[in-house]
Amino acid sequence: MRASDADREQVADVLRQAASEGRLSLTELEDRIEALYAAKTYADLEPVVGDLPGDLPLPPSAALVRRSASAPAPSSSRVGGVPSSRSAKVVFSGIQRRGDWVVPQYYRIKAVFGGADLDLREATLEAAEVEIDIKAVFGGVNILVPPDLRVQVDGDGVFGAFNDDTTRGPQPGSGAPVVRITGKAVFGGVNVQRKAAGER
Repeated sequence: MRASDADREQVADVLRQAASEGRLSLTELEDRIEALYAAKTYADLEPVVGDLPGDLPLPPSAALVRRSASAPAPSSSRVGGVPSSRSAKVVFSGIQRRGDWVVPQYYRIKAVFGGADLDLREATLEAAEVEIDIKAVFGGVNILVPPDLRVQVDGDGVFGAFNDDTTRGPQPGSGAPVVRITGKAVFGGVNVQRKAAGER
């Protein structure tokens, strides 16, 4: 699986810490930083810090499997199905996902000067916990979630924002399926709202 910029930054922190502790010379640090930013996949990250203390970032799928294994499986008709795609990219355009569709366990959205509308109210989830990773650059993403899904919003805004309106009102129980919304909004925005099916 391909590594993200955030994963490379995490590994860079490990390298900088190792250099500050005297484990790497400045020349070694430069060489490894160069190799790090040339890395494409999680497997490519391993040789860069394999002989140093510190944790490698987990691929999103592995992290989700680990979290799902430690959580009780909810009895929900919301979970199950095979997604038709695992990513979407919009540039100077827009997309909509609504009605009966399957949210992948790890769904990547990139909106550059464009917008995406995701309506999860009639959707099913591939797993009991899914992650929607968003990169909005001069773009916007709107997400509607139903009352029976738990939502965790953990995104960063750089001259942008992640707005979570799902914290208002009653929340589903601890056994409910979970939708994690992560990513970065750069001169863009991500809005998450909770609405029942049919509610405008």
